[in-house]
Amino acid sequence: MSDPLVKLERVTFRYGERTVLDQCDLAISPAERIGLVGANGSGKTTLLGLIVGLRRPALGRVIVFGKPREREADFRAVRGRVGLLFQDSDDQLFCPTVAEDVAFGPFNLGKSRREVEEIVARTLAELGLEGYAHRVTYKLSGGEKRLVALATVLAMEPEVLLLDEPTAGLDETAAERVTGILAGLPQAMLIVSHDHPFLARIAGRTLCLRHGRLQEAS
Repeated sequence: MSDPLVKLERVTFRYGERTVLDQCDLAISPAERIGLVGANGSGKTTLLGLIVGLRRPALGRVIVFGKPREREADFRAVRGRVGLLFQDSDDQLFCPTVAEDVAFGPFNLGKSRREVEEIVARTLAELGLEGYAHRVTYKLSGGEKRLVALATVLAMEPEVLLLDEPTAGLDETAAERVTGILAGLPQAMLIVSHDHPFLARIAGRTLCLRHGRLQEAS
């Protein structure tokens, strides 16, 4: 059996006096797709942030690609290999145009301009966003921003995908397209969603975060 790509060992996280994660354990194996459900405020988004170093645990260990990650320097290499889709698309999009937002990650990975142009065109086409390259990002609808935010993540070709409500705000056609794309990807995924039919199609298993602990969803 392959070693986990991501592992949380007895991780505890607190906001002030409130314990959100309480000695929480998680392992994500290669190609594994895990759904994550739980009440609003239960800590699902926090858990995703811990994996890429946006949050740091009070106790426990975060192990990614076989190495414990503790300091900011430890997580820099992780962020090039783990793609995080934020719950709020406005937190992900910061360039003037769609093409610039999608190109940002590949450029940071050292891709050539020609390679980046090909990646941008291919990724936008896969998401049904042909013709959007020069659109002004902040003028897009909420659903369009959601698709562009997902494009910025997929353009990085990460080894692990952490997706926070990937179908939120999408109409039925766009949600179906996203579902089809994700279903065909080889990456390991941890997917936060309230869309249970979507998770049933994508995830091999679903975990529920309740009282700071992960358990198999019933």
